[in-house]
Amino acid sequence: MAWSAFQLLTLLWALVGASTQTRSSCSVPSEDQPLVNDIQVLMESSVTDSAFPNPSVLIAMNLAGAYNLEAQKLLTYKLMASDTADLTAGQLALTIMALTSSCRDPGDRVSILQEQMENWAPSSTDDHASTFYGPSLAILALCQNNPEAALPTAARFAKTLLANSSPFNMDTGAVATLALTCMYNKIPVGSEEGYRALFAQVLKNIVEDISTRIQDDGIIGDIYSTGLAMQALSVSPEQPSNEWDCEKTMDAVLTEIKEGVFYNPMSIAQILPSLKGKTYLDVPHVSCSPDHEVQPTLSNHPSTVPTSASNITVIYTINNQLRGVELLFNETISVSVRKGSVLLVVLEEAQHENPKFKFETTMTSWGPIVSSINGITENVNHKTYWQFLSGTTPLNEGVADYIPFNHEHITANFTQY
Repeated sequence: MAWSAFQLLTLLWALVGASTQTRSSCSVPSEDQPLVNDIQVLMESSVTDSAFPNPSVLIAMNLAGAYNLEAQKLLTYKLMASDTADLTAGQLALTIMALTSSCRDPGDRVSILQEQMENWAPSSTDDHASTFYGPSLAILALCQNNPEAALPTAARFAKTLLANSSPFNMDTGAVATLALTCMYNKIPVGSEEGYRALFAQVLKNIVEDISTRIQDDGIIGDIYSTGLAMQALSVSPEQPSNEWDCEKTMDAVLTEIKEGVFYNPMSIAQILPSLKGKTYLDVPHVSCSPDHEVQPTLSNHPSTVPTSASNITVIYTINNQLRGVELLFNETISVSVRKGSVLLVVLEEAQHENPKFKFETTMTSWGPIVSSINGITENVNHKTYWQFLSGTTPLNEGVADYIPFNHEHITANFTQY
């Protein structure tokens, strides 16, 4: 039987697609699935009446298939009732995606976000890469709701990324990849071919940058950025020059789960989709048919939470040497706290002992962040924030999660990015 040119092309694209899928995807071995169930149950247990309604947690629950249907319902209702007035573009985008994944109509939130992004512009071409995290989420949410309307905004955003000279952080690069991959896949028929070339060029640049952060053990950036990076590399139409070993990354993540690294609900929400073979591009395709609650199989892995009641000493320094800020200081105190206490307890004890160490926090989806110390408050317009370090190494966990060790020197440094 003779094959037509069309049939041959169809077969060729099918083979290419299958090859790409095999190269870019990997799965959790069946014997390790209880470990994944453990952290999902832990994440879902964070949903309570008094807890901060975290849209990232709901997205992860819906993509993975929720075990706790009451928690899923509570979080959905809280997000539906939430006020959008004070939300950033990124927060609004996550709320839209969370409701979309719950098969709920996000209502006028989409048009509000569309208007925000039409008016968005970076302050300069060398803006810090984190500036693009929220807009990347916004492009992704708009793409999933109305790609045709989002196209001009996405193109302007892509051109801005091309012109930007600042290196991306991992989360920003990963989310930008997801957003522009969505747009690349949904360019309306009849649109200029230049859009596809533009998105492809930006995607190529970003995935090459991501690939340079892949460590020898498979971790991408750090363990907390690996989940989003896995999503990005698994869906991008542009692959990096150096082939990504997904299986090695998966093995490294599972090892970290066994070590008890994933206990913050937000960190679990970012890694869980990849462990379940899903990405944020699957948000519009979640099946919301009613189902019975499934009891997961959990592991017998022992808890790594410290149980000792002995005390440790932590050395804590607050430092502000930025010119132009009205109060310069460098103060150090030693405090005694229970072994296993999180850093937030250290800050509270220091504040109790010396009023110069007074601090304030702001609640975020990652938990509380320190926004002010000794009367000096972070300022987005001035690009200042409080950075915490162990010795000279920046902490990659928040104050409500990081557990200091005995005689550790923690510094809170007022920093400009």
